[in-house]
Amino acid sequence: MLKLTSRNNDKIKQTVKLCADSSERKRTGCFFLEGLRLCCDAALNGHIAETVFVTENALDNHGDELKVLLDSAKEAFVITEEISLKLSDTKNPQGVFCICKTLDKFNNIDKIKYNGIYIALENVQTPGNLGAVARTAEALGLDGMIVSGGCDIYNPKALRAAMGSLLRLDIISVDDLPAFLKDCESKGMKTYAAVPDASALPVTQMDRSGGVICAVGNEGNGLSEKVISSCCDSITIPMKGRAESLNAASAACVIMWEMVR
Repeated sequence: MLKLTSRNNDKIKQTVKLCADSSERKRTGCFFLEGLRLCCDAALNGHIAETVFVTENALDNHGDELKVLLDSAKEAFVITEEISLKLSDTKNPQGVFCICKTLDKFNNIDKIKYNGIYIALENVQTPGNLGAVARTAEALGLDGMIVSGGCDIYNPKALRAAMGSLLRLDIISVDDLPAFLKDCESKGMKTYAAVPDASALPVTQMDRSGGVICAVGNEGNGLSEKVISSCCDSITIPMKGRAESLNAASAACVIMWEMVR
């Protein structure tokens, strides 16, 4: 493998831009992954790395684990610890990074199972929330996640929070969530809007038979009126004490548990 020693190398500068800029990820059709487990997990799940960067220390300590990643990569480079720190978004980087091609998750409404169970996110902005919902959705066995607006699903922080779930879970990205929900309803699915409204149907009483989609909204503003009005019904998580609402990821996790209970 070739060794890169300059932080100002064109490949390193391009990778830093890819990591920080969602428009660059869209333009290039690539995304960035950091960490031994996440990079190797991507390779094991068939995501061929365009480029791999590893430090000598990572090779010495994790050579066997890195074999599947390095063998499948189109190109690989050994980097210095200084470059590793420039690429990393963590305090103690493992020295393993890769660039992969983005997956086709847009305009793929045909992939939805109309008898399946899905969580839908409207304009969720925080990468940690997006990743946490995806991780829980996979763990609970949902058929997939629908994303409309908000955080880029290839945001490095979201990918790390998801621990690989965003790469394994069926994710459908849509521009017009109300129209999507209406179309799913016409195919026999039940669609619910999660709202902080005590008069709404308690989440424990939702009809879980057949196909179900439940939509959860933005951290600060919740769901838009258009999405709420496009759903069959509204549900709420009954609150005690003085709490008025839950964090978007926490609310989605409670709802997903009830959807599969």
